[in-house]
Amino acid sequence: MAATNEALLTRAQEISSDAERVTQAKLRKVTLTTPGGLAAGVMGLITLDNGEDHTKPNTFGPRSLLSLNTAIDAALADDEITSLGVTGKPFILAAGADLTSIAGGGPDAVRVIAELGHAVFRKLQDGGKPSFGFINGLALGGGLEVALHCTYRTVMDSAPALGLPEVMLGLVPGWGGAYLVPNLVGPDKAVKVIVENPLNNGKTLSGKQAFELGLADVAFSGADYLEQSLLWAAEVLAGTVTVERADIDRGQAWDDAVARGASIAESKTGGASPAARQAVELIAAAKTATRDEGFAAEDAALDAMSRTPELIASLYAFDLVQKRAKRPAGAPDKALARPVTKVGIVGAGLMASQLALLFVRRLEVPVVLTDLDQDRVDKGVGYVHDEIDKQLAQGRINQDKANRHKALVSGAIEKAEVFADADFVIEAVFEEMAVKKSVFADVEKVVSSECVLATNTSSLSITEMAAGLQHPERVVGFHFFNPVAVMPLLEIVRGDRTDDATLATAFATGKALKKTTILVKDSPSFIVNRLLGRFMGEVGRIVDEGTPVPVVDGAFAGVVPMPPFVLLSLVGPAIALHNNETLHGAFPNRFYVSPALERVVAAKKTAYYGPDGALDPEVEALLEQPADPVVLEPAVVRERVLSGLADEARRMLDEGVVAAPEDLDLAMITGAGFSFWNGGLTMLLDREGLGEKVSGRKFH
Repeated sequence: MAATNEALLTRAQEISSDAERVTQAKLRKVTLTTPGGLAAGVMGLITLDNGEDHTKPNTFGPRSLLSLNTAIDAALADDEITSLGVTGKPFILAAGADLTSIAGGGPDAVRVIAELGHAVFRKLQDGGKPSFGFINGLALGGGLEVALHCTYRTVMDSAPALGLPEVMLGLVPGWGGAYLVPNLVGPDKAVKVIVENPLNNGKTLSGKQAFELGLADVAFSGADYLEQSLLWAAEVLAGTVTVERADIDRGQAWDDAVARGASIAESKTGGASPAARQAVELIAAAKTATRDEGFAAEDAALDAMSRTPELIASLYAFDLVQKRAKRPAGAPDKALARPVTKVGIVGAGLMASQLALLFVRRLEVPVVLTDLDQDRVDKGVGYVHDEIDKQLAQGRINQDKANRHKALVSGAIEKAEVFADADFVIEAVFEEMAVKKSVFADVEKVVSSECVLATNTSSLSITEMAAGLQHPERVVGFHFFNPVAVMPLLEIVRGDRTDDATLATAFATGKALKKTTILVKDSPSFIVNRLLGRFMGEVGRIVDEGTPVPVVDGAFAGVVPMPPFVLLSLVGPAIALHNNETLHGAFPNRFYVSPALERVVAAKKTAYYGPDGALDPEVEALLEQPADPVVLEPAVVRERVLSGLADEARRMLDEGVVAAPEDLDLAMITGAGFSFWNGGLTMLLDREGLGEKVSGRKFH
């Protein structure tokens, strides 16, 4: 590092923490030769590796950046080395900044890390030797930015997650991304990567999509991705391959893209996210700024973000999904868990088929679906086989794995023969207590005495469902969210008689399925559906009283991932109505069943909005304005509904539905898409003073 940066280097060492999972930058020399035999010099190939398996990605904290700095300096100082390359351990480049290690570094830690990242990464541009970023897997935030600083980039087309998610976290891309991306691929694509995707529940790009967007110069596939990349680099260096990039339109198109970004930020956050606004401003400034000016603006923006309540909430949320999610509160000793070597699924509809696909992909054990007739069974098994074929076509699995997974999935009508040796049976049938009790009574007759009986119910009592069985202690709630493959949350519900061995097996199975598991006391609609039920009941009541649907929908930008009546359309009016009816039956004074929603369901309407984005006239006619309508302003709508949520959250904690507010927030982040920069739900309620106003005490 240059002498002028010695103070920065010293400060970085001071704020480094033992909590940091250090990523070492390992330098080795690779002699490059083109496929045609032309010599292309020696590359100093730097591999990022934190020494742990692929489930724990590389990250950049102070010591990790210093390690990378040392490796780059060594490569630049070695006269034998003529080019540089940066890649990661198998399937992972890096997941960005180590926020956990930064959190305890003091008030200037974010600024120090911002400046240090710029100082280290820019050496890949300014070192006087061509550099190559080999994006061999996951590359988020700083993981993508380190590659963006390189002269050239390749990407593995099957890489699962590339992007700049900082705005979702209450930050901005601070190691060059906000300046480099618009100047590489243009402002409109930059808006997509920096603003739109992060605010769309943290959406990321695949390797193929990143290449098509222009973030990489070429894409390769297969186990020999790095070898192909090195051969391509040799051709570039030898002059047999020329990299061409499109010119960037710096006229009206840039201003139009910035306006689009501002519109997205406003509609998604209601103007409540300083990070979203700042990110748009950085893209706007990148139109004319020099690189030094752009990087300095990123440093200043990150410094400003570090002093906002949104960043505090983001660090809290990040800690929840990184730590609490891995150590569920109240989970029994994992040593009590029994092995699961075969899974039975009662039902073969869409939910059951999605479950079968998840179980076979993650557990790789036999999975058998059952249903009332062979046509339904065949359709369910066919769905799973088709989805496996799609994964094969996308390059996500190889032919051997596809064949093995398809062979593990089967179907039957009679349960007795196929469930006898199952260790875990889950039902996914109609959401009606009598039906589910009948299913479990039938299954109990044919399974072993230690087989876990799990229910995917979204609202019904586990205790009541188990009543009447010979072994009610082995019944557990195992509530997934749609779409099953995408939504991380799994609510594990303990009935009054569920024993520790059953619960431990459920948690071990949830972990193997790579889900975020939360222990829930048996109670109506559990966590997410209960809170969303109160939310939808309150907004339904306000609409029934006379406030127009668009006004209500516009009141919650930045609170929920989509407007409530758009969410209602996604969930399905009939499902939402059933949930609220269940909750109304349990808590009639708090949960409102909207007559308008009942009419919408009776009319078999599946959405409130039409394909054009406007309120469906037929739905509007069903809403029936009252004789004396009460029309509320958006701010009043927001406070009234959030006050209802504050009341319900406090009641759930007092009832012991979950162990702590952290579990409510983790559930709403992973199961309902509530934003990181709000800290989920309870941090937002505290910030707006509603926790204290409603119950006389804060949640935190």
